[in-house]
Amino acid sequence: MREKVMEILTDLRPDVEFETEKALVSDNVLESFDIIELISRLNNEFDIEISPKELTAVNFDSADAITGLVERLVAEEEE
Repeated sequence: MREKVMEILTDLRPDVEFETEKALVSDNVLESFDIIELISRLNNEFDIEISPKELTAVNFDSADAITGLVERLVAEEEE
């Protein structure tokens, strides 16, 4: 799952080093349009629904945080 998240992120913003960046939202590395596109791609790829309450910096500041969010939402969908 992490590999696919990394692929989506790299495709979205090839200029960002997602392996090491830990403040994607907090430092405005990802802009609003990037986040909207990212959410759309994650929703489609993993068949999940990222709700407005999930739109926090803590969920989107790093590739690990994004992967954790996706894993949690996928697990909730499977319940």
